[in-house]
Amino acid sequence: MQKGAFYTGEYTNLFAEIGIPQEKIDEKIKNTFNTMFFDPEERIYFEMGEDMGYMLDTGNNDARTEGMSYGMMMAVQMDRKDIFDRLWLFSKTYMYQKEGKYKGYFAWSVKPDGTKNAEGPAPDGEEYFAMALFFAHKRWGDGPEPFDYSVQARDILRHCIHQHELVEGGQPMWDNSNYYIKFVPETPFSDPSYHLPHFYELFAIMADEEDRAFWKKAAEESRKYLYLSCDKTTGMAPEYAEFDGRPKLLFGKEFEFYSDAYRVAMNIGLDASWFNKDESLGEIVDKLQAFFSENTQLGEYHAYTIKGEAFDEEAMHPTAIIATNAAGSLAAKGKYRLQWVKDFWELPLRKGVRRYYDNCLYFFSLLMLAGQYRIY
Repeated sequence: MQKGAFYTGEYTNLFAEIGIPQEKIDEKIKNTFNTMFFDPEERIYFEMGEDMGYMLDTGNNDARTEGMSYGMMMAVQMDRKDIFDRLWLFSKTYMYQKEGKYKGYFAWSVKPDGTKNAEGPAPDGEEYFAMALFFAHKRWGDGPEPFDYSVQARDILRHCIHQHELVEGGQPMWDNSNYYIKFVPETPFSDPSYHLPHFYELFAIMADEEDRAFWKKAAEESRKYLYLSCDKTTGMAPEYAEFDGRPKLLFGKEFEFYSDAYRVAMNIGLDASWFNKDESLGEIVDKLQAFFSENTQLGEYHAYTIKGEAFDEEAMHPTAIIATNAAGSLAAKGKYRLQWVKDFWELPLRKGVRRYYDNCLYFFSLLMLAGQYRIY
């Protein structure tokens, strides 16, 4: 089995494999980042005062821990400490909970002025915050609080699995019996797209020493959970799933493969790029790519059951489907893998009110396929 970049230091560049010159790859990454962060019309990053900034969910007009932590990961990958620190200071100032049962967690949604829309956290934000902070520590070193990045990251992870011990009435973000991340701390079910075994492998090195065995086990169990939750024929994951992998319907929806679920293919791709501990996970992406290549027109997507049954509801984020399916090619071996990379290369950033989610996943997929989403 071919080893991943964690072991070899060599990152797969699928754009080069399809014949794209390196200077064009580098230019596209730079231009995409500049559009998302600085273009007057199309940016999703906004600065606040002298030392803060936020990532705006343009479809919902709020800042979410998902987007804030994504922005921090983008900034550390692009070596932009200035942007990273602005996003982190906003997060600590307006989202971090200092009391109550969510003490140590981050409110998942706030208004652009920092006013909380909700008190509860979303675990995918916490895991991205922690990973981005560890990478910041490696790239730039720790500074004074709250820029003592590694200290902050370990504190986040400590709360994620020990909240019930640290805070009265608190619930952990991971189920301590099966090592699965939960949809929210109070729920006995999961979200397959939250499962990031490649992050947990690194947490098993960087977190508190007494928790490292937990994170190692979480990586193993998350890879198994992807098999449980992804459909055996289409490769589709449900947006939310029971601990046994069965789809769980929420928020009045009848469909299962929708916005959150698109990230699963991207996550499998990055796990393969970094660690490649389970090559057979690529078969999930093979099935997913085959379903879309053989049953749909590029970009003309709907909401689906995980069996591939389409609803009248159009996909809210079609650009994200193309981007994440392409990123999954880092794990795939099927006949469509390079075609998805080619189609993604030709795909522009999404414009308009719904651009936030699509373009975040677009940029991550761009970095992955260029071999520039790095471990630090």
